Amino acid sequence: MLKVIIIDDEPLARSILIEYLQKFPELELVQECNDGFEGLKAIMQWQPDLIFLDIQMPKINGFEMLELADQPPAVIFTTAFDEYAIRAFEAHAVDYLLKPFSQERFNKAVQKWLDQRPSAQAKNKSTELLLETAAQIPAQRNRIVVKIAGKIKIIPVQDLEYLEAADDYVKIHTQEGSFLKNKTMNFFEKFLDPLQFVRTHRSYIVNVQQITRLDPYEKDGHLAILKNGSRIPLSKAGYVKLKAVLGL
Repeated sequence: MLKVIIIDDEPLARSILIEYLQKFPELELVQECNDGFEGLKAIMQWQPDLIFLDIQMPKINGFEMLELADQPPAVIFTTAFDEYAIRAFEAHAVDYLLKPFSQERFNKAVQKWLDQRPSAQAKNKSTELLLETAAQIPAQRNRIVVKIAGKIKIIPVQDLEYLEAADDYVKIHTQEGSFLKNKTMNFFEKFLDPLQFVRTHRSYIVNVQQITRLDPYEKDGHLAILKNGSRIPLSKAGYVKLKAVLGL
């Protein structure tokens, strides 16, 4: 049996999916969830083969939930029309179902997944590319979600002071403290507004609103001094870029 989870905050949408799934005896519904928090716990518990995932949900949305999953399963999205999201789905998702959808359209999406059944490595790469594309959706760019000791924290983008490379992670510095996110500096450079966040060094991205002054450092180097006292190194290219953004 192949394990399936439904994650959708609308009871009616979940009941329709449950009804449609009865046409596929090889698929076992192991849990239905009404938000991304429940969905994340269910994925960790069951390690499903496939999830049906809504995007617009309370607390955290479907994209944010996928970001936090260590081993995201194959995904068929169920969502109302969103031109930005559709662009991401068409490029990298198994399939997507626009609400309301028929049994026939549902069958086509599930059969497509059953026929393809990508390897775990290919599946993870596809999800990674999907999330990179989804990060360009305007609604996705105003906050960052992180996991801390099994709990989920939502960080508004305006609360970021600076970002720092930390091996395979990025350390997000805020007034509340520092948090690790399993992303790359290149991802955040594309994700964040370039007029507000500048890649000043290969290992640093700085919120320009946090800069109090630019100081010379050693030979031809410079440091950005932040409101919290942090001293951020500037590469030559980063210094030029920063001055342009600051209008200096």
